[in-house]
Amino acid sequence: MPHLCSFVIPAYNEEGNVKAIYQVIHEAFDPKGIPVELVMVNDGSKDRTPAVLKELYEETGGKDLTVVNFSRNFGKEAAILCGLRHAKGDYVCLIDADLQQSPEIAYQMYEKLENEPDTDCVAAFQEVRHEGVILKFFKDSFYRIINRMSSITFMPGASDFRMCRRNMIDAILDLPEYHRFSKGIFSWVGFNTAFIPYEAAERNSGSSKWSFIKLFNYAIDGIVGYSTAPLRFASVLGGILTAGSLLFLLVLLILSFIPGVNTSFRETLIGVILFAAGLQLIAAGILGEYLSRVYIQVKQRPVYIEKEVLERKDDAC
Repeated sequence: MPHLCSFVIPAYNEEGNVKAIYQVIHEAFDPKGIPVELVMVNDGSKDRTPAVLKELYEETGGKDLTVVNFSRNFGKEAAILCGLRHAKGDYVCLIDADLQQSPEIAYQMYEKLENEPDTDCVAAFQEVRHEGVILKFFKDSFYRIINRMSSITFMPGASDFRMCRRNMIDAILDLPEYHRFSKGIFSWVGFNTAFIPYEAAERNSGSSKWSFIKLFNYAIDGIVGYSTAPLRFASVLGGILTAGSLLFLLVLLILSFIPGVNTSFRETLIGVILFAAGLQLIAAGILGEYLSRVYIQVKQRPVYIEKEVLERKDDAC
């Protein structure tokens, strides 16, 4: 009997896409006789996404659909975690609601897991990215930086679009951290992951929710969450600065005793102090990033709050 495949679909302001993604997933998997369930998580949308999801649930009778509505917008990472917790399938696929990621590629992932028992996860990466030069530069820089800093390896261009076996999903759900960075979590838990290329299509409806600022903050979460190198950098920077400042002051002191040499000692000293203060603030900021995460983690607040859950009917599959 074919394995049940769960699709976890975060949705934020996707009123024009949720019914379409439901349809194309079934078009890709139903003819092959593969049972599917869809877990759609409404991440506090401001448009008609909750109403459209409820319509879809009523139209399908909940036979293969679970709908979760958050009390507010908690972010895509929270929606992914929620979807994984509700997914019941032997295989679980993360896919966006905007139809840029094709269910046909998801079927290729399914086949690969079926035919390769030693493979635990199949992830898609964009071999060719249709992005601006500036955005591409920053994304490439992020992967270079984090792979040098972190003890785990991040596949450049790999997205959250992937399909995992149940044992890997259970390992991910065992991680209790509040600040979740899925790309890092997928790498940290290990398991054998295969990568396949794909090309992102145009959005079916609506606009991208990822601004440059959001992507930048997401990158900071990844670096801080999966590397302690910035902390070591702050310590090394402090040591170098202290030694360099002492050496510089010593040179100035010696020069001040040489006749005819004007060292402008007072102005130079002010510059050194201001430079040192700036670097100290940078180091304090790095420490603050880590401490802020500890502060939020120890509060043990939930990652998200479910306002309403429409559960899939158990007798459907």
